[in-house]
Amino acid sequence: MDQQAHSVDRAALADGVPAPIVKLNRWVLLIGIAASVVLQQPLGITLLFLLLLPAVLFGQRWSPIAALGRVLFADAIATAEREDRRLTRFNNGIAVLLLGSAQLAFALGLPVVGWVIALMVAGAAAVALSGFCVGCFLYYQLKLQRYRLFG
Repeated sequence: MDQQAHSVDRAALADGVPAPIVKLNRWVLLIGIAASVVLQQPLGITLLFLLLLPAVLFGQRWSPIAALGRVLFADAIATAEREDRRLTRFNNGIAVLLLGSAQLAFALGLPVVGWVIALMVAGAAAVALSGFCVGCFLYYQLKLQRYRLFG
């Protein structure tokens, strides 16, 4: 990696999303989907979709979850590790796409498909909380393949 690209990555991380907010986002997804499944309420999936959609469309400043995190973790945010905003947006984009697909399945009268798709998001959130971010892996694989194809 050349020096210019490396410095850009450092700058992106310095302006990144604080780790406590990233973890809060994952916990909200995991708990929200688990509660929706237990209660058999697809409306909970709709609510999660609507919570993530502004962050994907307009950036983290529009995220209700990030706003809550800034209040809850105000003291820790200044010194917290950061995650690249692009990566967070990519992960939220995947979640929105899958939660929207789940909504479509529910609307088409395919509740089992909807729950399976929603549980995929919960599974990815649980795995990420355990230390391996599936969305991060996909993001870097896409970047690598794009580099291989286009240089």
